[in-house]
Amino acid sequence: MSDLQGPRWGLSQEEAARRLREGGPNTLTREQPRPAWAFLGRQFRSGMVWLLLGACVIAGLLGELADAVAIATIVVLNALVGFLQEYRADRAVLALRALTAPNARVLRDGTSAMIPASEVVPGDALVLEAGDVVAADARLLDAHALLTLEAALTGESTPVDKKVGALPEGTPLAERRDRVFMGTSVAAGTAVAEVTGTGMATELGRIAHLVQSAEESETPLQQRLEGVTRMLLVVCVAVAVLVAGLGLLRGQGWLELLLAAVALAVAAVPEGLPTVVTLALAVGVQRMARVHVLVRQMQAVETLGAATVICTDKTGTLTAGIMEVRDVWPPAAERRVLEVAAGCCDAELPTQGKAGAGDPTELALLLAARAQGFERADLERERPRRAEQPFDSDRRRMSILRADGVLYVKGALEALLPLCRDVPLGVKEANAALAGRALRVLAVAEGRGADEKDLTLLGLVGLADPPRPEAVEAVRAAREAGVRTVMITGDHPATAIAIAKELGLLRDGEAPEGTVHARVTAEDKLRIVRGWKERGEIVAMTGDGVNDAPALREAHIGIAMGRTGAEVTREASDLILTDDNFASIVAAVREGRGIYENIRKTLVYLLAGNGGELVLMLGASLLGLPLPLLPLHLLWVNLVTDGLPALALVMDPVATDVMQRPPRRPDQPMLGKGEWGAVLATSLVDACVTLGTFLWALRHLSLVEARTLAFTVLVLCQLLRAFSARSERLLFWEVGPFNNRPLLAVVTLTVALQLGIQQVPVLAAFFSLAPLGRDHLALAFALGLIPVSVLELRKLAVRAYARAQARRREAGRRAEGHLGAR
Repeated sequence: MSDLQGPRWGLSQEEAARRLREGGPNTLTREQPRPAWAFLGRQFRSGMVWLLLGACVIAGLLGELADAVAIATIVVLNALVGFLQEYRADRAVLALRALTAPNARVLRDGTSAMIPASEVVPGDALVLEAGDVVAADARLLDAHALLTLEAALTGESTPVDKKVGALPEGTPLAERRDRVFMGTSVAAGTAVAEVTGTGMATELGRIAHLVQSAEESETPLQQRLEGVTRMLLVVCVAVAVLVAGLGLLRGQGWLELLLAAVALAVAAVPEGLPTVVTLALAVGVQRMARVHVLVRQMQAVETLGAATVICTDKTGTLTAGIMEVRDVWPPAAERRVLEVAAGCCDAELPTQGKAGAGDPTELALLLAARAQGFERADLERERPRRAEQPFDSDRRRMSILRADGVLYVKGALEALLPLCRDVPLGVKEANAALAGRALRVLAVAEGRGADEKDLTLLGLVGLADPPRPEAVEAVRAAREAGVRTVMITGDHPATAIAIAKELGLLRDGEAPEGTVHARVTAEDKLRIVRGWKERGEIVAMTGDGVNDAPALREAHIGIAMGRTGAEVTREASDLILTDDNFASIVAAVREGRGIYENIRKTLVYLLAGNGGELVLMLGASLLGLPLPLLPLHLLWVNLVTDGLPALALVMDPVATDVMQRPPRRPDQPMLGKGEWGAVLATSLVDACVTLGTFLWALRHLSLVEARTLAFTVLVLCQLLRAFSARSERLLFWEVGPFNNRPLLAVVTLTVALQLGIQQVPVLAAFFSLAPLGRDHLALAFALGLIPVSVLELRKLAVRAYARAQARRREAGRRAEGHLGAR
């Protein structure tokens, strides 16, 4: 049999095989993933890494093997941490394959045959029935009461009524009634359809291509940290040039100058910063897990805290994703209306050991009837059906005749009114009111006998996909936090606007433009997200359907629904809501903001330590003194006595008022003028205390002892200063001295380590140190209290100044009021 006999008879086996060879299998292809070495290479793009590598090479050339090994170890560990963070398989397109049907029924040589879906070719005649997953895009040839579920592809929650008949070119995807699409499912009815596209030539394939082509943006945290790194490089190079110039003028040797350069490079770079940031994000991951948010990309923890716009899908995200009876008219006849509506259904509610199935609208009717104490199973047993006329898109109604001679009818009001003898007053006005609320309206009637005539119209049922109750509060909380919520949906504009008003996204008289986008495709969602990004906003995108995946990939942060979300959507996301609760996003925003604040204050703490080291080394060079600290000492300070408290600082609890502040501006640097001012002032205090100690010790002790004392004083300055670093404005005991116990433990442990490397002979020799006596240790502790005392006194001074300013403003207002009264 030849395929020339017509598509409704199917292809011959020979022709199908030829087309399969020419067009390839009906599968979704994927771009080659980046190899592991590419991810590893990305870790060496930072200027900080290259600065450390340069210091490592110079230390090795100078024979300072301990310094070289220590620096190299730091670089390798940081690279491995970054590599493990970024190396995750890009399985989004593989997940799309899971949506395609494993098998398909087609007509071959005029007979029905079940074949692997991958062998479907253009021109095949697909045979479809309820429960089938459509194997390819196809044009309907025959259709009987066909309803398909396309929410994952279009975002529209209600079943789509399909019928034969060509539609104009350019018809929106959600309105292509003459087509069925790969990855969608058949809710009811039967059909035969001619395959028009397979594999990547399908609508699902087009989305797969969009997922591949969407660009993953660099996160705000990465951008800000890179800015800090560039600043440090500039400072380091400037100081190194200055020291080298002074050394050459004094006639110092090249080896001595190179050793000084290594020390300066080590002093300038906060080697522990990558580890600190990683821990901060890991803490955020744990905290977000407690509010039902699963983190797939660690950087997303902080990025969500910076979000200024949340673009969210409607169906299944802001709404429940299922149809629900929202209203029944007239209220007095509610029970009878729902009984008759449920008696005119083919769907089955889930029972013990059996999953529910059928049209979502009918399932909603059955649930509403059950709430009224009516079970269709009882009706089927007591008054089984004798005849039925299924729903048809032309008739726009269905009817079932029961054993007692009663005809149960439901459908569009316009289709039932001409058949009714008795009609309640005001039914047309009620229908208009329900439709005006963007409800899907069904009319319900009953009669006698199989003929659909002389019916009695009982009432109307309004159905819709309802908003999640918690989403209303979440939208309000997001607005109060300065985060704009934008709804993006494939539903009808009237439905979208009605839901937006219920959620509080739109207020009466407010234009929906920019806040509500309806009838959108996957490309539209991608375009909307890109538009917000081009305006400089930090964009989060939530969704659960396949058509959301490209936009989730494009957004700064993609958030997928864990329960109802398609696998491809979860794979394209950075965060997954395990409870599908939009309100969890707001809780995650709070945690993200807290993490950012902790990273920022920890960065100030670290940079103040590095600045103190730089100023110390530069001051000693300007005064013509020997190096007060060796490179190995500086590495110890940065990684242990500076780095460990920093790790504890990022674990601080989130500030209580973090959600009352507006989101950070996208162009706001990690450290502003105030933070850099604090870094500079603290650096000067640390350096002056340590350099003064070194100058005194050079006059009274040996060089090794002088370095040991200066080393110990610097360590204690930075350790004790960590307690003040917990808050910019609150004193240590106001923050809560015992609500960050890791910090207390770390400071205690680090003091013990610092004393240990002096007292243990092997460690003292390795670090070129000498043991200090009790008097010198007591002096070191006393000097170490100076910086933290200065910082705490500064907070008191700022507070007193603010109170004085407030009193002056209040006095001025009173004086103006007195003059006005006169």
